[in-house]
Amino acid sequence: MRSSGHRGVPHTADLRVEAWAPTREECLAQAVRAVCESFLDLTGAVGVRDREVVVRGERDEDVLVALLEEILYRLDTEGEIPVEVTPVAVADGVRVGLWMADIDTLPSTGAVPKAVTLHQLDFRPGPEGWTCAVTLDV
Repeated sequence: MRSSGHRGVPHTADLRVEAWAPTREECLAQAVRAVCESFLDLTGAVGVRDREVVVRGERDEDVLVALLEEILYRLDTEGEIPVEVTPVAVADGVRVGLWMADIDTLPSTGAVPKAVTLHQLDFRPGPEGWTCAVTLDV
């Protein structure tokens, strides 16, 4: 089984990220990291508060979208971003521990995502673990 990771993928006028991991939960965490690292330098980031959220969905794709929407909501309303993400499976979703940093303490490296799209959304298990791909409006 391959290790966990993520990357940005070139996409016209939007942000597209891919993530992979041995488990569904780690793949979700990698997707969150990919989105956050797309517009912030998280090197040396220090979390200052702990949050916990539960996101649910009928399908794994719905859980992915709900989690990323929660991250964007907290960014927009609280000015905070997760520097550590620890999802745990629950019925129809995940409970996610988020160790948050204040966004104004981190160097900006790109455009801030505004919304998660459903265009070419993918999240599934495979022979080497879980993979996902998601596009966000910037």
